[in-house]
Amino acid sequence: MDPAVVLARPEVTRGRGGSAARLGLMALPVAFFAVFFAWPVVSIVDRGLRPDGSWRFGRIGETLSRPEILDVLGFTVGQAAASTGLTLLLALPGAYVFARFDFPGKDVLRAVVTVPFVLPTVLVGTAFLAVVGRGGLTDTLWGVRLDTTVWAILLAHVFFNYAVVVRTVGGLWAQLDPRQEEAARVLGASRFTAWRTVTLPALVPAVSAAALMVFLFTFTSFGVVQILGGDAYTTLEAEIYRQTARLLDLPTAAVLTLTQFVAVGVILGVHAWTVRRRETALRLVAAERTARRPRGAGQWALLAGVLLTVALLILLPLGVLVERSFAGPDGYGLRYYRALGSLDATGTFLVPPLEAIGNSLRYAAAATGIAVLVGGLAAAALTRRAGRLVRGFDALLMLPLGVSAVTVGFGFLITLDEPPFDLRASWILVPLAQALVGVPFVVRTMLPVLRAVDERLREAAAVLGASPWRAWREVDLPMVRRALLVASGFAFAVSLGEFGATVFIARPDSPTLPVAVARLLGRPGELNYGQAMALSTILMVVCAVSLLLLERLRTDRTTGEF
Repeated sequence: MDPAVVLARPEVTRGRGGSAARLGLMALPVAFFAVFFAWPVVSIVDRGLRPDGSWRFGRIGETLSRPEILDVLGFTVGQAAASTGLTLLLALPGAYVFARFDFPGKDVLRAVVTVPFVLPTVLVGTAFLAVVGRGGLTDTLWGVRLDTTVWAILLAHVFFNYAVVVRTVGGLWAQLDPRQEEAARVLGASRFTAWRTVTLPALVPAVSAAALMVFLFTFTSFGVVQILGGDAYTTLEAEIYRQTARLLDLPTAAVLTLTQFVAVGVILGVHAWTVRRRETALRLVAAERTARRPRGAGQWALLAGVLLTVALLILLPLGVLVERSFAGPDGYGLRYYRALGSLDATGTFLVPPLEAIGNSLRYAAAATGIAVLVGGLAAAALTRRAGRLVRGFDALLMLPLGVSAVTVGFGFLITLDEPPFDLRASWILVPLAQALVGVPFVVRTMLPVLRAVDERLREAAAVLGASPWRAWREVDLPMVRRALLVASGFAFAVSLGEFGATVFIARPDSPTLPVAVARLLGRPGELNYGQAMALSTILMVVCAVSLLLLERLRTDRTTGEF
């Protein structure tokens, strides 16, 4: 092209440079997902549908036409939709309170509500069973039992995902300039109209991202449904596990995995298309400038309602776990905690269970670094508007949340055992599997804030002679630092509690906390159960302290208006 034409049409240069930069940013995330996600999942499907070297696509129709499989699919979608709606209903007021109100203990409570997200699903199911099951709290006090009902499953899912909405939506809500809504009210709009026309459209990307993550997590629910649903309810994830581990029916498991994969892909594609049309540049300010003490009876009542919801829905089940970790046959004491430091005679562990704490912290730190690197590059690549290729890449990043962890873990074992990816004996295999689940949280947390940055600010920096790296450092980074810390906290928390894939690949002499808890719960005896409760309490404390430190280290406390 003639240089004069390029100079006369600078958007051509920017377009070419932007496309090249975007492809460069996408390279590492694409390679990461290709090797550590697509390859293991495709290998499982291949072994199931091509057992003797020839494809048997007829198994797809045969499996999906079975009435029991149709019932499983219907319940999986229905409970995921209901869980998502109930979570949004109960957690959005919490997101507003944590974003806009300032009250004593706020940072501690914000860390506490995130703790359930890292707990092994088997353990949470056990905790809710103790609260709503036979002989539980509600049965003892009011004669009400919710176990083996869909309500117990839905409430347990809200318990898990409450923090997803609070931190994802609240993280953006805290940075929205309240003066925009106040200006609308000055012009005559009512409080509700101002919120509906100004604040709500700005929150749509974050709300949609949170809803998507909640739906995907509940769509693949396993442990909670197994314990609280009994034989009456089965999700697609539970059926894949049953077909793989119990019945050794890989063809059926492969069909269900493929079905799950396609369904999640369609959902992610629709999400990417609808949300992309609603994203606009926002006026962002430092979070601490928007938070204040509640004013008036209505705001104090809202704060009280949120605190009551947190107490009943989150603190009560956690309290049951803590109480059982101290309650021994001879009264309360530290017997179970002391037992964690030594090996038992049953051979449950090759090392003392207490070593699982250090293993989990090391794995989680490595997984967080990988997730932030891969997810940060991916979010940067998705920042600007692009075509179908990038929208497909956006959907691809969320697939690990909607594909069976059982499939991924088992796929790691059968694929990553030969050069050049012979990693079965390496410690890095566990963080790689955990990072797969952390990357979507990094992307979905950072992307709304990155896309909210006014493109004119970047253009102004470029006109003034700033390089792309300096423009990003001076313009984007100050606005996304808080989102980056929130994303890191989510990735760390997810890594601490990941169980489905880790249980397949963690070495016997290096168990993580969730794997150690599952092993203890799987063995009979009062001592094993008590140690499981003690390890779970330690896991909760480690998570709460880690998240509280992240809250204290937020750099936007000292920054001015962006």
